[in-house]
Amino acid sequence: MKPIDLAVPGVQGLTPYVPGKPIGELERELGIRNIVKLASNENPLGPSPLALAAATRVLPELHLYPDGGGFELKDKLARKLGVTSDQITLGNGSNDVLELVARAFLSPDVSAVFSEHAFAVYPIVTQAAGARAVVAPAHSGTHGPQYGHDLKAMAEAIGPDTRVVFIANPNNPTGTYLGRAELANFLRALPGHVVAVVDEAYFEYVSEPDYPNALSWLPEITNLVVTRTFSKAYGLAGLRVGYAVSNPLIADLLNRVRQPFNVNAPALEAARAALDDDEHLARTAQLNEVGRALLMQELASCGFAAIPSVGNFITFDVGRAAGAIYEALLGEGVIVRPIANYGLPNHLRVTVGTAEENLFFLAALERVLSV
Repeated sequence: MKPIDLAVPGVQGLTPYVPGKPIGELERELGIRNIVKLASNENPLGPSPLALAAATRVLPELHLYPDGGGFELKDKLARKLGVTSDQITLGNGSNDVLELVARAFLSPDVSAVFSEHAFAVYPIVTQAAGARAVVAPAHSGTHGPQYGHDLKAMAEAIGPDTRVVFIANPNNPTGTYLGRAELANFLRALPGHVVAVVDEAYFEYVSEPDYPNALSWLPEITNLVVTRTFSKAYGLAGLRVGYAVSNPLIADLLNRVRQPFNVNAPALEAARAALDDDEHLARTAQLNEVGRALLMQELASCGFAAIPSVGNFITFDVGRAAGAIYEALLGEGVIVRPIANYGLPNHLRVTVGTAEENLFFLAALERVLSV
């Protein structure tokens, strides 16, 4: 018997998550230097100096296990967010928390609902748990933002066996978002046997006046889980720390399946310090606002249809299978993200970088298109 035959059915058919190509890999493949990576929605400013200093201070104590409960980080998060510590579940990035939700609530006899073109981790954790994935069609553009979550279609996809609904707001990779009233009405109408996960990984980047803070609904919607991360705007992707905020009863269930010491000591300290650096977060948001506007404008001038985004990335349609342009950009030393695995084979996603990185990408794109 082959090893794959020994695995549970969900894992047998699972396709692993494919991250953006690392800089080191491209250096090895093509022997080039000075590469610009705009593939993984990382913060081009890097982490806060306060976070770097905090992580460094704890290095001499690496022989000790971290605080398995993350008491100090949870306490600081609770005070900043206006919740209680027993509502918080820490994760090794918010991906970890999404997996905890799947482990706690999904099984082979239930289903999970999520949108077409939504974050790739939702189908992965659903399939790994052996649950049935129900994919609701995204907006066609006729009655809502094209490629965005169609909450009417998602509501219609919910059945008696549905246990989890995943909603990314804003969504990766499309950058689309749901407004306050629309999302609140959807969540309030959910049946009691459904846990709603609102994934706010890009929360700190959004400035739209009708963009909601889903945490405000926790007192009234008891089956709501809100996930966030320090990997994006806080610039701590390499340390892997995220969290969920929920009803304490749900948080208790998530913590039952959480691995001990799932967040390491430098990550705990860096995240706690990052919460103090409002100036760094503001600089990050401002840089992103300016860069995103420039990229939208220049992509349009190249004739590409870009999906309006409120995140720190833009997905654009190149009008044909995007693989050739992606490969050509690699040859120019620019890493973007092909997203055929999201059902968008003609699109590429580019992270908003520094002013210099954005111009480097645009110049490389121009050279690629002129060939």
